Amino acid sequence: MVYEIAGLRVRIENKYEYTDAFCKEYLAKEQNLPVDIIAKVTDSEMEAEKQASPNFSDGYIENICLYRSLCLQIPAFKRMLMHCAVLEYEGKGYAFLGKSGTGKSTHTKLWKRYLKTPTMINGDKPILEETENGFIAYGTPWRGKEGWGTNASAPLCGLCFLEQAKENSIRKLTPSEVSGRLFQQILMPNEESAAIATLELTDKLIMQTPAYLLRCDISEEAVKLSFEALTGLKYHY
Repeated sequence: MVYEIAGLRVRIENKYEYTDAFCKEYLAKEQNLPVDIIAKVTDSEMEAEKQASPNFSDGYIENICLYRSLCLQIPAFKRMLMHCAVLEYEGKGYAFLGKSGTGKSTHTKLWKRYLKTPTMINGDKPILEETENGFIAYGTPWRGKEGWGTNASAPLCGLCFLEQAKENSIRKLTPSEVSGRLFQQILMPNEESAAIATLELTDKLIMQTPAYLLRCDISEEAVKLSFEALTGLKYHY
């Protein structure tokens, strides 16, 4: 079947029904038009993923491999996968990043609790596209264990790296500081041309997108700090 994902027409060649249901929100209306990418999985890739992710169904394993196949091809289309959560607020997207367990899910839930109107574009694995006016963050069917996300997109206007702390503080990061943190969140292809394209995209993202380090607890004050830094707006308790 053909799907429309991150502004691309993607034919997914799956054997198991798991992916049909998983991606149904992104199903293309026109199935017979040309496609940009074909995502498929080899037997060796399936076996390797089974070893890495035991006790999961073949459909689930295939689905993981299919997204990897897609994401390793998208650098040719000025796109890349970034491990983060992206919220949209008043038409602008903001990405929250950090190592596993640093509180991305918790902090984005606090935004939704206190700000009421944010939309979760993707809770775990959005795709970013470089455009003439900056980067766009796209929702994808692959949304993380919580399943947070929607088939939508927003211009990416800020990055917020999270660290747990007893006291709340936020500061703007230098490009070199962003680089050291951001490369831990990027899927880097092995194929040379795709790797070079991903490096170029990452460099442009660093130079074009304001980035902050938020050291925080799970209080409303933490939301105030990140909200005001990222949006430039005044937060009202």
